Amino acid sequence: MLFSLIIPVYNRPDEVDELLESLVKSSYKNDFEVVLVEDGSTIRCEEIVSKYMHNLSISYYFKPNSGPGESRNYGMKKAKGEYFIIFDSDCIIPAQYLDEVDKALKISYVDCFGGPDQALDSFSNIQKAINFAMTSFLTTGGIRGGSEKIDKFQPRSFNMGISRKAFEASKGFGNIHPGEDPDLSIRLWNLGFETKLFSNAYVYHKRRIDWDKFSIQVNKFGKARPILNSWYPKHNKLTFFFPTLFILGFGLSVFLLLFTVDIFIKLYFIYFLVVFISAAYKNKSLTIGVLSVVAVWKQFFGYGTGFMKSYLKVIILKQRPQEAFPELFFKL
Repeated sequence: MLFSLIIPVYNRPDEVDELLESLVKSSYKNDFEVVLVEDGSTIRCEEIVSKYMHNLSISYYFKPNSGPGESRNYGMKKAKGEYFIIFDSDCIIPAQYLDEVDKALKISYVDCFGGPDQALDSFSNIQKAINFAMTSFLTTGGIRGGSEKIDKFQPRSFNMGISRKAFEASKGFGNIHPGEDPDLSIRLWNLGFETKLFSNAYVYHKRRIDWDKFSIQVNKFGKARPILNSWYPKHNKLTFFFPTLFILGFGLSVFLLLFTVDIFIKLYFIYFLVVFISAAYKNKSLTIGVLSVVAVWKQFFGYGTGFMKSYLKVIILKQRPQEAFPELFFKL
């Protein structure tokens, strides 16, 4: 089976350099190809790609900007392999990654899989804190962190595999972003394909974002979920409401302090104390423990408020998602 690695990139040649350097170190003995799609970048990575032409089988394409979903589709249409593996440009790939995927597919073949992400020691403290918020079982990121205790796993497109057969049947990613990966997963389920978590096929996801960008990102995640719920109501879950309830509950807890009712705010304090201890222990750093509390708060607040706004507009007021939130849709 030939793996084709699909990598969309937008103005990130430095990230591409690190990613390709990690792929050169792959322990996988069989051939694989890299298909890199430059999505209308003004800072192109052609020179970076040329550095690795002798060590990797790379195809490089430049196209007008149309978003990561369509860029992945473009790459898969150009690829030669029978199985596509999709990475974000800010990922670093462990040497054993392809071996783990190959082994998992031979044990239990599936037409679409996803893998978790981890942090390298070289990541900044904020990157490690955000990684904790996005992967810990204590937060909404628990599934990304490797939990398999769910009925159906929804792969995330920073680390995702899909067979050519499944891609051609589904037509790939839609034009919503973020949210294009759960949208694809649900459409694959509806077509009779299965998805699965390959817990050993992890990547190091660098997430080169600051606090403001992280807040904007998770807010968009929150906005996208009610849209997906409106498209696929049978896949709606009560857990999707949790971040919004968390934020509303915190506001109520603060309000009740005016009446000397402090039991609820104490529960929030205990929760964040557990987050601090867990993150500090995992990263062997009190600083990262503190930053992880900040990251988790921003995650819940950003997602929760985005979800609430989208639920009101899309579910209650029945506004068309493309008109309510045009920033979530790329024009194809």
